[in-house]
Amino acid sequence: MADQLRFDDQVVVVTGAGGGLGKAYCLFFASRGASVVVNDLGGSFKGEGTSHKAADVVVNEIKAAGGKAVANYDSVENGDKIIETAIKAFGRIDVLINNAGILRDISFKNMKDQDWDLIFKVHVKGAYKCARAAWPYFRKQKYGRVINTASAAGLFGNFGQTNYS
Repeated sequence: MADQLRFDDQVVVVTGAGGGLGKAYCLFFASRGASVVVNDLGGSFKGEGTSHKAADVVVNEIKAAGGKAVANYDSVENGDKIIETAIKAFGRIDVLINNAGILRDISFKNMKDQDWDLIFKVHVKGAYKCARAAWPYFRKQKYGRVINTASAAGLFGNFGQTNYS
């Protein structure tokens, strides 16, 4: 087997990490030696409500496999709190994966400003707030990576997802 790419001594923050691809990113990086901050507000796919369960399940799975992880339950609108979790727990941040996302499926004709605004606040401004909070640490370390995720619906669009694409 070829040598695996390792992330030993690196800290990875993943937003929207309580399930789906976010969870997969966390498990992958942890399996390759990274310490992981599992961020998930715990709300529904519509962005409603909160719960610690989703993030805690991922953290427990990483720890059960021998990895290092902590949970963060803040909204990506509070990116500074998410990044501060990494600094307090592990002393640094090396990789930020902006993966948090919600849906507000509604036809353009019926869309309200708050439907548009909530998607923008999570997907665009949330990614900005997290990257902006990580930036001073990246500069000080002279190293850092930001990975922004997107879906095919964001690239090609779907009915009811004007605000998403």
